[in-house]
Amino acid sequence: MTLSIYNTLTRRQEQFTTVEPGKVKMYYCGVTVYDYCHLGHARACIVWDVVRRYLEFIGYDVRYIQNFTDIDDKILKRARKEDSSMEVVAERYIQAYFEDMSRLGIKEADEYPRATHTMNGIQRLIHDLEHKGFAYPSNGDVYYAVQSFAEYGKLSGRKLEDMQAGASERVNVEDAEYQKKRYPFDFALWKAAKPGEPAWESPWGKGRPGWHIECSAMVRDRLGDTIDIHAGGADLIFPHHENEIAQSEAVTGKPLANYWLHNGMVKVDGEKMSKSLGNFITIRQLLDRGVDPMAVRLFVMMAQYRKPIDFTDDAILAATNGWHTIKEGLLFGYQHGKKLEWDESNLIQNPKSKIQNSEIEKFKEAVDDDFNFPGGLAVIFELAKELIREGNIIVHQGKTGTSANELLEKWQTLITLADVLGLTAKPETETPAQDSLSDMEIEELIQQRQAARKAKNFGESDRIRDQLLTKGISLIDSKEGTRWHKG
Repeated sequence: MTLSIYNTLTRRQEQFTTVEPGKVKMYYCGVTVYDYCHLGHARACIVWDVVRRYLEFIGYDVRYIQNFTDIDDKILKRARKEDSSMEVVAERYIQAYFEDMSRLGIKEADEYPRATHTMNGIQRLIHDLEHKGFAYPSNGDVYYAVQSFAEYGKLSGRKLEDMQAGASERVNVEDAEYQKKRYPFDFALWKAAKPGEPAWESPWGKGRPGWHIECSAMVRDRLGDTIDIHAGGADLIFPHHENEIAQSEAVTGKPLANYWLHNGMVKVDGEKMSKSLGNFITIRQLLDRGVDPMAVRLFVMMAQYRKPIDFTDDAILAATNGWHTIKEGLLFGYQHGKKLEWDESNLIQNPKSKIQNSEIEKFKEAVDDDFNFPGGLAVIFELAKELIREGNIIVHQGKTGTSANELLEKWQTLITLADVLGLTAKPETETPAQDSLSDMEIEELIQQRQAARKAKNFGESDRIRDQLLTKGISLIDSKEGTRWHKG
């Protein structure tokens, strides 16, 4: 099976082919840097990180670009509130972004263009749109004339006449911006300078760009006229991505992207996440309360990427337990490699391993079906459970009937596939101190861990489990309680 993916533009799943053989040009609409990243950002960044990793895993050379929107009304509002500047606010939250993503194990993009660093490209694109009759100036602003682009609405499936009928009673004809437009749904490409706001010189007077034109210019500057994958959250389909298509394709006459991919939204306990509901959770709040970053990645990967996911305590607990299973499998070689007389070089994790076996093929077959990562996880879980079973046999019987080479291949396969999802683990100590705890001490620690889990203190729960693992003690959680195996 070859990779096929669901294309929002065509509303069907299509076989994946690239503009350039063996190469993928991929752009992800990044964050507007006015606050700390939240769970919605976590999901999007993890999803597209893993998509990129998988494309690399199956042999593509991926050029991955992710932008920062560093000029926006929300940034300016935050700057005024703090008696600061747009540049200071944007820089602070860009650095916070990198800190949060590093904790989640997100690989850095090849480039992070910023809107304020792309002003020449933005103005060039607006000039081309005006020259071709798709844009018009109006009292210092410049607007895109949506009626001039015959295919407007092709991504979202919206029709201008339906939108106009639905909005007829909501339009404020006295609004100053409305009066500048020729048509209600025309949108700003350039905004005239306002007192106290940053502004740049332009052929239309001092001002700043609109949001949509920024991404069109950054895609064109960094990746060219047509890219392979344009990705983002489902909330960006309209108007942002719709407007990007209108802007870019009106100028180039070429498709902006051959595949449009969108991840589903995140709910919290069944509700849309919002500050007004008090369920707004930032990435650092989540991780600082002790949730393992790998459990967060697993939580995201356990759902089909296009579907909504519901963030609940039970869901995170299930992901945490799932991660413990995978982690225990990943630590198999460090705990049992010496008994199996493996060479020390085998303990070096090699995510680009050239292993080819049935598990690798099963994983690819699952994930090639529109990035079905839950299907790929099933292969990973089975491998981890097999290794845990073998580890228990080694602990209790001193040896296993399975050959050392077969176990080595299973372990390296698990490491390779888990790395595709960004799931990695290493022991705190290379040589666990065996039998350093009495049975009574172990039971006491397990009781402490159960109390921590009940209190939803996942950080303390993980700490105790890891402490036991370093002593050669593996825990198995089930409905009946927690069992342990001592090496």
